[in-house]
Amino acid sequence: MTRDAFLGGRLTVSQPEKGFRAGLDSVLLGAAVRGNTHSLLDLGAGVGTASLVAMADLPQLHATLLEADPAMAALASLNIHGNGMAERARVLTLDLTAPGRLRAAAGLAADHFSTVIANPPFFDPTRGSAPTRARAGARHMDDAALDTWVKTAATHAAPGGEVIFIHVAEALPLLLVAFTQRFGAVSVLPLLPREGEAASRVLIRGIKGSRAPFALLAARAMHEAEGRGFRPAFDAIFRGTSRLIW
Repeated sequence: MTRDAFLGGRLTVSQPEKGFRAGLDSVLLGAAVRGNTHSLLDLGAGVGTASLVAMADLPQLHATLLEADPAMAALASLNIHGNGMAERARVLTLDLTAPGRLRAAAGLAADHFSTVIANPPFFDPTRGSAPTRARAGARHMDDAALDTWVKTAATHAAPGGEVIFIHVAEALPLLLVAFTQRFGAVSVLPLLPREGEAASRVLIRGIKGSRAPFALLAARAMHEAEGRGFRPAFDAIFRGTSRLIW
C-alpha cells in the first residue's frame, strides 16, 4: 500500500502499490466535472480519486461511489474519511452491471445524479501487467461491456445531467456510438501527450435529454515540447489550483 498526494497535497490517497493505480486520468476526470453540479455518481470508482478531486473544488458536491471490488471499495471509504469528506460521500460495493432492481435496492436511484463519471478499464502496456485476477478486472473490458457502462450512466443521470468518461483514444468509435444513442450535446476533447503527437486519451461528455449537436473540440497537448513538464494549464490542474474548462 502507498499513500500518494494529489492536487499539490490537498488530497492524500491510499492505494495498492501494484496493479491498477489512480493517476492523471483520475485527476482529469474529477477536474472535468462542471462547477454547478451537486450530486455525483462515480462508476467503477476504484479508490475514489476522481470523486475526491471533484469534491475538493466543489464544496456543494455530494458523491456516490460505485465499486465492485470489496477491497477497493474499502480503500475508497478510507480515503473519503481520511480527507475529511465522510459527510459528503458514500461507497456502494456493487457491480455496475447488476440488474436495475438490485441497484435500486442498494440505494442507487434512477434519473437522479447531476453528473455521472467513469474511467472504464483498459489495457495500457506502459503500466505493466496486472498481477492478480482482481486487478486485471480493473484493466480489461470487452467492447460490449463499454456500452453497458454508458447505459448504466444514462439510467442514473438526471434529466439535463452530464455524463463524462475518460478513455484511451482508440475507444472513441465505441464511445461515440454509445453516447450518441443516449445523449445530446455530445462533445469530445482529445488529449495529446505533446503537440504534433496523436491523441492518447479522450474526454467525452453527453447531456441527458439534450438535442444539441455533436462537437469535436480542439485537441490539447498536456506536456511541454521537451522534457517531462506539463504545460501551464495542465500543471495548474494537477497542482489543484485550476479546473479543466471545456
